[in-house]
Amino acid sequence: MSSESAEQAYQTVVEHSNRVLDLEKTNQLMRWDSDVMMPAEGATARASQRSTLSAARHGYLTDDALGTALEQLTDAELNDERAAVVREVRREYTTAASVPDDLNARINEVNSRAHEDWKAAREDDDWSQFGPVVAEHFDLKSQWANQVDPDTDPYEVVWSQRTGYLAQPHIPLSVVDEIFEQLREELVPLIADIHDSDADLATDALHSTDGNFDIETQKILNRAALDTFELDWNRTRFDVAPHPFSFGHPFDVRMTTRYDESNLTEALTATIHEFGHTAYAHGLEQDHYGTPLGEPRGIGIHESQSRFFENHVGRTEAFWEFFMPTVKEHFPQLADVTPRDAYECVNQVFDDNYIRVDADELTYHLHIMLRTEIERDLFHDRIDAEEIPELWNDKMESYLGIRPETDNEGCLQDPHWSQSLPGFIGYTIGSVLAAQLDAAMRDDLDADVDDLIRQGRVGPIREWMTDHLQRHGQRYRADELVRQATGEDLTADYFIHYAHEKYGTLYDLWEQSLLVVSQQDWVESTDDQYSGVVSAVTTFNRHLSYRPWLPYPSQEVLLRHQHQLEERTPWKGDSSDRSRSQHRPERRQ
Repeated sequence: MSSESAEQAYQTVVEHSNRVLDLEKTNQLMRWDSDVMMPAEGATARASQRSTLSAARHGYLTDDALGTALEQLTDAELNDERAAVVREVRREYTTAASVPDDLNARINEVNSRAHEDWKAAREDDDWSQFGPVVAEHFDLKSQWANQVDPDTDPYEVVWSQRTGYLAQPHIPLSVVDEIFEQLREELVPLIADIHDSDADLATDALHSTDGNFDIETQKILNRAALDTFELDWNRTRFDVAPHPFSFGHPFDVRMTTRYDESNLTEALTATIHEFGHTAYAHGLEQDHYGTPLGEPRGIGIHESQSRFFENHVGRTEAFWEFFMPTVKEHFPQLADVTPRDAYECVNQVFDDNYIRVDADELTYHLHIMLRTEIERDLFHDRIDAEEIPELWNDKMESYLGIRPETDNEGCLQDPHWSQSLPGFIGYTIGSVLAAQLDAAMRDDLDADVDDLIRQGRVGPIREWMTDHLQRHGQRYRADELVRQATGEDLTADYFIHYAHEKYGTLYDLWEQSLLVVSQQDWVESTDDQYSGVVSAVTTFNRHLSYRPWLPYPSQEVLLRHQHQLEERTPWKGDSSDRSRSQHRPERRQ
């Protein structure tokens, strides 16, 4: 093939990519408008409009001219960037072209209608208004999977072969299942130990029984939080929606949150979470807009950014040391709340957590698991959609010890099944990757990350994340990008380590361990206190079914605990002894 013909073929690929992505972004903009600005009577026409956009996108993606151009480029010599563009467009073309136009049109129509049905069902707290369209959606996606790859488990197909913004290729379902199993094994006993702990946290520090956190003042406070994270307002709108989300591209992101007059944490944590998505969009290279190189690497990778900023920055004690004075400026009634109080409040592990987006870092993943189990059963026809409310409530009771009293507290709280299937796996993938990225960043940066956060200097943190992950777009496969950014394959090890260390300290599980040490008189030698304490804690942790490789506090923390336990007074250390950088697992090279 001549170089001129190859150039023409490549330009055809880029042109179709531009059209496909423009239509996808326009559809997202219409979804944003429907939740934020559209009058109520606009819903009927909006479903039709979005369906038309989806059909046009599918038409460009499956156009014969694109197929011919991709075929011509099969053996062409391309540089790395062009090869990545062709690879990603070819993957989406191959998937989309295998689906008949009428089936694709029906899926688009249902997706557009289902979101409006979900909003109406939420309004009336009635799953029966949403369940039928969920069943229809799942049935159509099963047919879609059979068209794309009839020889593979259809749930694997809808996970690995999905196209567009919600896709997450290159992370096999086998890896997902392994991560879920590891989290289930580690988090369930840890959560049980936390619930048994008698640690006294300031759980209501940012809550109010009087509902006196004025919404307009909260909006100003949340904008101040976004200023702390150095949000570029020239490329962002920030509004209110029934369910927080962020859609956009390097030039224009529509970001939303929601507010609760009795709880400052709901909006703040959601806002910082959605900032992570926004930061990813802003971190993509503008010069590549309209091609895969200017697109995020997948929904799970996207969630790593939101979970990183929400949890590894916004839930740190260092952040609240910096931000609490600003909170008090806007809400003087919190004058007596300390940064430590706020830190404990936003990191409490709830006994009665019904809502996923408000969940703590640990029970959050049980929410994800129960949803994933339900959608797999529905997808494989093991249950009917009408059974979901009861099944959901049973699983909530089994996993979390609580039972929702309404559909809005249970199966209607998320809109994801109106469009996304699988709808929730990406959140857990994002959480474990966020911890892995945090570990790599702390190893790599010259500055102390907690000190940067404490000073409100998130610039170096954002720059690291942009340089190591965001700017690459889809230049690398997802598994390759994880290795590029962290030096190893995707693993749950760092999240598990982080969870045990953070919550073991927060809920005084180390003190309980060492109390056993003291009571059993396992530490007798003043010359070898540290090794004796470590041995005792190891034994204690094994008794609780923890893994023997899990983290232990620093030597100073252990010895200070021991000295205080001898005096029978609990130690409350300062944050300088709570470093997460000293005792992480060794990074595999």
